[in-house]
Amino acid sequence: NALGISKVTVFEHVEALVEKGALVRQPNKARSLAIADEAALPDESAKAGELPLVGRIAAGHPVEKYEQHETLQLESIFGPRRGQRGNLFALQVDGMSMRDEGILDGDYVIVEQRSVARNGERVVALLPNGETTLKTFFKEKGHIRLQPANPEFEPIIVPECAIQGVVVG
Repeated sequence: NALGISKVTVFEHVEALVEKGALVRQPNKARSLAIADEAALPDESAKAGELPLVGRIAAGHPVEKYEQHETLQLESIFGPRRGQRGNLFALQVDGMSMRDEGILDGDYVIVEQRSVARNGERVVALLPNGETTLKTFFKEKGHIRLQPANPEFEPIIVPECAIQGVVVG
């Protein structure tokens, strides 16, 4: 009542979290909801308005993957932020292959960490050779096409790659 939503709405949201594997319920037992052991929770040590800046991402030719440990102050870039989603991180763009989508060398991208992408989403992809790149994802017959947004760059065609996240900002 305090939130202004109905019990049915709450029930539907809880059921969605159970279906996604974030919550578990013991069968035939009332009030048995618990957070799933493997559920990814937001980093509670992070300060509000801060995201881990985990490195640079190639938007050109792929680069060797490496990690850095800094933070990006979102409020200084975007202003105050309401409601924070979990599992977000930032990368600084290195290259011009995504130029025609307005993602330029030196820009920051906000990435939602996940391992699955839909066709047409901009992804951080780990290639079979261990390099990473920022491209638009297309799963096609027998291969994956990582499409740049700049005609000066060729698409990267690979049999498979690991999606490390999807660009959300």
